[in-house]
Amino acid sequence: MSSKLPKTALNLKQFLLRQEVLKLYRDIFRTLRKVKDEGTRAELKEWARSDFRNNMHHNDETTIKAMLNHGKKSLKDLQNSMALSNS
Repeated sequence: MSSKLPKTALNLKQFLLRQEVLKLYRDIFRTLRKVKDEGTRAELKEWARSDFRNNMHHNDETTIKAMLNHGKKSLKDLQNSMALSNS
């Protein structure tokens, strides 16, 4: 009996990892909304988009997790520098 799932269906680990990547993407763009300078905001948005676009071909779970950790650290650094500049 064949499976009714499409061949491109994600397994549970892949699905959860994808959700984590999407959450990071949304969190980055929510943070970027708070950047006051429009030029800087646009530049940061384009940088984030291109970074995600350039890395979307990765399938290896370890690689994706490493990039997620790097992205989360970068987001935290951005949030900290924004907090300092607004003080």
